[in-house]
Amino acid sequence: MDDIVRQAIAKWPNVPDCYGWLGLDARGNWYMRDDRVQAQGAFSSGNARAKGSLLKHEKLVDFIQRNYERDAQGRWFFQNGPQKVYVELEATPLIFRVDDAFGATSHTGQTARVLGCVLDEQGWVYLDTDLGLGLVHTQDVGLVADAIEQKLWPTTEMTRAELPVRFAYVMNPAASAPPPPAAQT
Repeated sequence: MDDIVRQAIAKWPNVPDCYGWLGLDARGNWYMRDDRVQAQGAFSSGNARAKGSLLKHEKLVDFIQRNYERDAQGRWFFQNGPQKVYVELEATPLIFRVDDAFGATSHTGQTARVLGCVLDEQGWVYLDTDLGLGLVHTQDVGLVADAIEQKLWPTTEMTRAELPVRFAYVMNPAASAPPPPAAQT
């Protein structure tokens, strides 16, 4: 986490959390979701209008990725100064790229130690790592198939619906958000 973020948390400790405004897609791209977009449905709904605006500003994306982590309930968030901005997930909290030597790097740029591989009922491939579970980027599925053939990682099968429970992450943090405080009169 950036020092400036730590300082903001110390200065303003009671800023309310934010839900629904940031999404992570299955390729590791970040999307901004305003009220209009959120009204179209959940980020993971498959509705293209519910996705929002792709974030392209390199420094903003880097800032989000440096300050991206999870809470004790398995909800992933971006610490934006003193405010936690909870992230809607299309697939998993991490997206992994795999190199020719079968090394894995998350979409946030962190190197991961692969503990195993998971295949779901639709043929999607995930890596269980020391950073957490993540979907393998579509461009690297062939490399992971080679690693599976070479028996480099233990491989298991499970349904996509089982993944959030087994690997303790929340797809839609807004669904578990506390209700907003009552308006004072």
